[in-house]
Parts: sequence; structure tokens; C-alpha cells
Amino acid sequence: MRIAILKERAEGETRVAATPETAKKFIALGAEVAVEEGAGADASISDDAFREAGAEVATGPKAVEGADIVLGVQAPDVLALAGAKPGAWVAALFDPFGNRERVEAYAKGGFEALSMEFMPRITRAQSMDVLSSQSNLSGYKAVIAAADEYGRAFPMMMTAAGTVQAAKCFVMGVGVAGLQAIATARRLGAQVSATDVRSATKEQIRSLGAKPIFVESVEGIEGEGSGGYATEMSEEYQKAQAELVSGHIAKQDIVITTALIPGRAAPRLISDAQIATMKPGSVIFDLAVAQGGNVEGSEPDRVVEKHGVKIMGYANTPAHLAADASALFARNHYNFLSAFWDEEQGRPVLDEEIGDAVRLTRGGEVVSERLAE
Repeated sequence: MRIAILKERAEGETRVAATPETAKKFIALGAEVAVEEGAGADASISDDAFREAGAEVATGPKAVEGADIVLGVQAPDVLALAGAKPGAWVAALFDPFGNRERVEAYAKGGFEALSMEFMPRITRAQSMDVLSSQSNLSGYKAVIAAADEYGRAFPMMMTAAGTVQAAKCFVMGVGVAGLQAIATARRLGAQVSATDVRSATKEQIRSLGAKPIFVESVEGIEGEGSGGYATEMSEEYQKAQAELVSGHIAKQDIVITTALIPGRAAPRLISDAQIATMKPGSVIFDLAVAQGGNVEGSEPDRVVEKHGVKIMGYANTPAHLAADASALFARNHYNFLSAFWDEEQGRPVLDEEIGDAVRLTRGGEVVSERLAE
């Protein structure tokens, strides 16, 4: 069983799909691990560190040659897999809804594509969930980046020269990223409030010391979709929410938006008219900017100023924390494969619940039910 880790080639991608820690663990299971030269450089991991863990370090073609499994952060181009065994598994982020052509190419190439973003949100798969591990870091980084861009202090400061008022931070969307954003803003000393379409998140918000901002006048709308994801709301709810949020946004110094719906463009949460009501010098960080954006006028990797408000967001937020993001991503990969490791066969054997959920292609065909839907 040979596991290959290639250097990421997507623009702006600094993460790596394995670390010396996980390479060593795979070797302990009986696998051979081959890492492309320089694969961990952007994540502060040297080739020597992989060698010391027992991995082979080789050029790209040599690393993938004879591979049974290829691990990636973002799925490599099919051409980069030349030399891998027929039917080799590739576990990575595939963006299956947004990049169907790549999925088709994997099917045509005879590879078994395992989409890590399709990992089911069930208890036993929590340690395998790359979206959660990376979103956690993204929520933290969004607040840190916004605080850096903001021209004032976050905490209240009482000095001999007078009092500096605490910044007001509003988090829109209370999933994994949103919860971490709340916690980080609170640690920095901001007055924090948050909202979500799922009423069940009220207690989570309160537990972190923030104020929940929710529509109370529209009954019977919970906003809870399948698998723990948020779902789109009715027009009535959206209108009521927009009115509530508009009044609240006008009083905020920092706004963090985190709303995403799997398989769809990011929902629009903040309009240009709402931005115009905010105080000059305020900052909005749009965590969904790469999927179309929650904020009107946001652009990936640019600070856009509108009505005196700075709007920002990264195309790949976890890549700005390469070392930690790589460590967590690599552990997700290891937890996934090791959970199904069959000692007799010397390789992982996936079950139906998780295997069928993440598998996109097999035997030359696209087999994912979610893509078929």
C-alpha cells in the first residue's frame, strides 16, 4: 500500500495534505508514504522532517508512481496522477458542485475520487470533517484580519487620558466558523452579537457571552437543513430578518459574515444600502467571498472601500494559517483512512455510510447520489 502526497499547485494554496506526524502514523499501519519534494515548504515543513518520519521524498512523478492512494488538499489535475495504479483513490477537496468537469475527468481516468467536503456530519465522522477543522481556523483568522484592518482597539481601555470604548462586532452565521469568530472577538474584548437562521443556535451564542439577534415575529421557521447545515428561508423570514439586521448593522464596527449553503452560491446578507448606514472606518470580513460573497461588492483578496467602510475577504482563508491548517487537515485524512484500515488486506476498506457519501467516481463512472440530485 503506497500513499502519495503531492505538492499543492492551486494558486494561493499553502497547505499540505500530510505532516511528518501523520506520515509516521501511516507507516506504522504498514503503508509506504511518498512525499513530493517541497510539498510542505509553505506550511513550514521541510523535506528532511518527512524523511525523519520515514517517508520517501521524491519528485512529483516518482512520488505518485505506483500509488494506491493520493492525498491532497485540493484535488490535483488528473495529469498529475500519471503513474498511479489503476483505480487509485484520491482523497481531497473536489468542489464537486462547482467543478463538475474535474469529477468527470477523474471518472474518465479510472480513479476513485473521494470528496472530503462530502464527509457526512455524523458523530463518528467528526474527526474526519475537513470543513469543520478548516472553518474553525477561518473564523479565528477573519476576526484577527478584521481587527488588523480596523483603525481602533477592540477592548475597552480606561486610561488617564480617557476611556476607549469597546468595538462592536456582529457575526452573521453561527456554524463552526461563526462560533470561533464569536469566541475570538470576545477574547479580544469586543462587544459581540450574532445571528443565524437556525433558532437552535441562540443558546450557543449566549454560552460564548454574545448577544443573539433573532427574528421573533415569524413563527415555525427553524432553518435547520439536513446534516446540520443551514437551509434557505422563506421570503417572509428573509424580509423580517433583513429589517432587523439592517438596524443592527448600522451600529456595528466589525461585521463577520459566514453563511454558505452547500451546492449553491453564497446567500446575500448585506446590501450596498446597508453598508452605507455603517460608520466610516468600520470593517466587514466576508468569509464566503470565494463562493460569490455574502456582501455586495466584496472581492476575493482585496480590501474594497465603499461608503467609508472597508470590505475584505480571502479566497482561501485557511491557507493564511498554513501550518495549523495543514496539521488539522492531515489528521482528518489520517482519521478517515485509519478508521477503515483492514490489517489482513493492508489497506482501508470503506463502509457504505461514509464511503458512499464521499465517493464521487468509481469504475469509470460518476456514482455520487448528491451529484445525481
